Amino acid sequence: MKKPQFLIAAASSHSGKTTLTLGLLRALHHRGLQVQPFKCGPDYIDTTHHRTAAHRPGINLDTFMMSETHVQELYSHYSQDADVAIVEGVMGLFDGAVKAEGSSAAIAMLLDIPVVLVLNAKAMAYSVAPILFGLKNFNPELKIAGVIFNFVNTESHYQFLKDACEDVGIPSLGYIPVNENIKIPSRHLGLAISSENDYEAIIEEAAAHISKSVNLDQLLELTTKEVPLYKTKDTPRATNKLQISVAFDHVFNFLYEDNIRALEQLGNVVTFSPGNEEELPPGTDWLYLPGGYPELNLALLAGNVNMHTSIRNFAAKGGRIFAECGGMMYLGKGITDQEGKRYEMCGVLDLETSMENSRLSLGYRKIQIGNTVLKGHEFHYSQASESTQIPTIGEVTNARGKTVVTPIYKQQNVIASYMHLYWGEDAEIFSTLWNS
Repeated sequence: MKKPQFLIAAASSHSGKTTLTLGLLRALHHRGLQVQPFKCGPDYIDTTHHRTAAHRPGINLDTFMMSETHVQELYSHYSQDADVAIVEGVMGLFDGAVKAEGSSAAIAMLLDIPVVLVLNAKAMAYSVAPILFGLKNFNPELKIAGVIFNFVNTESHYQFLKDACEDVGIPSLGYIPVNENIKIPSRHLGLAISSENDYEAIIEEAAAHISKSVNLDQLLELTTKEVPLYKTKDTPRATNKLQISVAFDHVFNFLYEDNIRALEQLGNVVTFSPGNEEELPPGTDWLYLPGGYPELNLALLAGNVNMHTSIRNFAAKGGRIFAECGGMMYLGKGITDQEGKRYEMCGVLDLETSMENSRLSLGYRKIQIGNTVLKGHEFHYSQASESTQIPTIGEVTNARGKTVVTPIYKQQNVIASYMHLYWGEDAEIFSTLWNS
C-alpha cells in the first residue's frame, strides 16, 4: 500500500520544525485524513503537542534508547491504519548522539522514508543554494523530497529561494511568512507545555497559516511511497490482578507512549492526579511517578497533604515506587522555587531539590543495575541536595561511555532518579528493576 510519509528536518534547531509539524498535522486532519505523528529522539514534550494536533498519540523513535528493529516495529505498528505518517526530526538533519548516529537522517534512512526540509531563510536569499546542495549530497542514500522556507514574507524573496532550489534540484514546496500568533513559547525544558497558553488556538492558526503558502497537494504527491512492512510484536494485555498506578495529569505527563503499553503487559494500568486526588487509587501494587513540571505547580502539590500521607504510607508498607525526574522531586522532602521559597512535598526520600542557581544537565544515559541494562535520557535544570542517607545503585554512563554522576536512589522498594528511562521494547526490564 502506498501513502504519504516523510520526515521533517532542518539544517539546525530553531528553524521551525515543530511549528510546521503541528500545522501540517492539523491541516491534514482537517482534510479528513488520519495522520500519525512521530518524533525523533527522546523528547516527550513535542509528542504531547503532536497528540493535540493530530488526535493520535505521538510516538518516539530513538535508536539510542531502542534497537533499530524496535524503531521499525513502532513505525509499522502505528502507521498501519493511518493515511499519512509524519516524523518530526531532532536538532539538525545529521546531528546525532555521536556524529550522525541516531540523527534524523539516520532514522529516515532506517525507515526508508523521504525528508522534507524546513529552512530558516530569514536573512538569506540565493545563499541557500550551497546549504541545500550540501544537505542533499552529504549522504546520497538520503532521499530529500522537497524544502519549505520559513520566515519568508514576500514573493520576491521567495523567488530567490526558488531559483536556488531549481539549480540544486530540490523541489520547493512553498514558504511560511512570519506570524507571531503561531509562535510556541519556550520553557526551560524545550517547548512550553503549561495551561497558560492556548495550544489549540496556536495549532489551528498554524494550520490555516501554513495552508495559504505551502503546496500541500504537491507535498503529499512527492512523498507518497510504499509503506515499509516490518513485523510487529504482539503486545497482549496482562491477565493477572497486578495494578500499576501511573501519575498522569497537567503536572506529571512526561511519558513515552510505549512505556505505558509495556506496563499493560504486566498488569492493569490506572491513572490518577497527585495534585487533585486525596489518595492513591485503591488496590495499587506498583506506583509510577513520571516526570513533569512540579516546579510550576508547587502550591497545588504542597497543599494536597492527604496525597503525601497516602504515598508515604504506601512506601512504608514496602510498595514498589518508580519515580523519574519531576516524580523524584515530588517524593523528596521539599522543592525550592527560583525565588527561594520552599514547598513541602511527600517526604518519602530524604532529599531536597531546588530551582535556585539552576543549571542544565542533559544527555543520553546508559544504566547498568546488576545484570539489567536500561537506557534513557536526562534533561533538567533543578538540582538535588547531595544525600548520603539514601542508598544508590547502578552505574551510569553517557552516549560515549563516560561515567556520569547521576545517582539512582533505592530506598526499600522506592527507586528514583533524574533519568527518564525507556522500557517499551522489553516490559520485563521494568518488573525486574527491584530485583537487580
